[in-house]
Amino acid sequence: MKKLLFILVCVAVVLVACGPAATTIPTPTPPATATLVPTSTETPTPLPTATPTATATPNYPPEGYGPANFPAGVDPLTGLTVADPTLLDRRPMVIKVQNLPRNSRPQWGLSLADIVFEYYTEEGTTRFAGVWYGNDASQVGPIRSGRFIDADIVRGYKAVFAFGSAYIAELRRYYNSDFANRLVVEGSSTPLTRYDPNGFNYLMVNTADLNAYATKNGINGKQELNGMTFNLTPPAGGQPGTQAYVRYSGAIFNRWDYDPASGTYLRFSDSADALDSITSEKYTQLTDRVNNKPIAADNVVFLYVNHELYSPGIYDILLSGSGAAYALRDGQIYKVNWQRNDPDVVSLTNPDGSAFAFKPGTTWYEVIGFSSTVQQTDQSWRFTHLMP
Repeated sequence: MKKLLFILVCVAVVLVACGPAATTIPTPTPPATATLVPTSTETPTPLPTATPTATATPNYPPEGYGPANFPAGVDPLTGLTVADPTLLDRRPMVIKVQNLPRNSRPQWGLSLADIVFEYYTEEGTTRFAGVWYGNDASQVGPIRSGRFIDADIVRGYKAVFAFGSAYIAELRRYYNSDFANRLVVEGSSTPLTRYDPNGFNYLMVNTADLNAYATKNGINGKQELNGMTFNLTPPAGGQPGTQAYVRYSGAIFNRWDYDPASGTYLRFSDSADALDSITSEKYTQLTDRVNNKPIAADNVVFLYVNHELYSPGIYDILLSGSGAAYALRDGQIYKVNWQRNDPDVVSLTNPDGSAFAFKPGTTWYEVIGFSSTVQQTDQSWRFTHLMP
């Protein structure tokens, strides 16, 4: 039925050339840091002086977990023991969530994802691809359309993929892939539903319903998700990093502030356009509409990834191979490298090739272009997304 749907979609539009074949991505050198100019007209949040300390977690082994042989009940995507171990007997679920327009914020369910990727789409916007595995969310959304990079994410996490359609060339890539039977779009037989608060017709899903749908259709089951390494003790060699900005465009920019009380980074999102300069940026703290909790991450990682122009305004972001990265955890920032070979999850290594240890907990990946710049002042870091 899905193949028939795809054929009908193809007939309805003008066909375009297939996407480029996968290429080996060189490992770029992170750009040199520079002195940071003032970033906003708003009163800046005071930056705490962070002393790396492990969050008290009973019985967490001093050697940590990963990159393989995770004990039963330990989520290989967070390094934490889950409340319901049976959740780990399923596939992860990758769900697309929109970031614009601003009146759709706060979104539903993001605080309950193990991992979230944010990446550039087109015309200055970004979108989220969340990975739900160790927790369920009663609502996730608003669900939006897929992009080329989602194929790498779905393949790496061996996930069921819920999305709201896509550009025809992207659909072709999905339906010609090895995960074509795990695609879930809106339809009478799928768990994606419409929700209409305040006159907005949002596409949403309950992850428990999505999991049941996957089981019913014979596409569910426990997967090997090795690759990440976790340790409560912060690695040596970091620099103070209690605040990080990323500017994708004058319409989309965000800030992560380290909160020593929780040991996490809190997310602040653009509250208005700042098209003229960074000095006019204004922010609002992002929360989750499911539970009213702040959006927070134990790890925030900036991935330098090749953005290949596919057609005017459309980019193929090649999240495969390796590249440079910066990782923040426990108020510290580290220069590291990322790698992801099919069909693996994203993992991090130190410059000497040894595994970089994530803090046990959630991870947000900010995907930026190879040409992106980084500036530093004191404990604050600013990343500006640039593509070749």
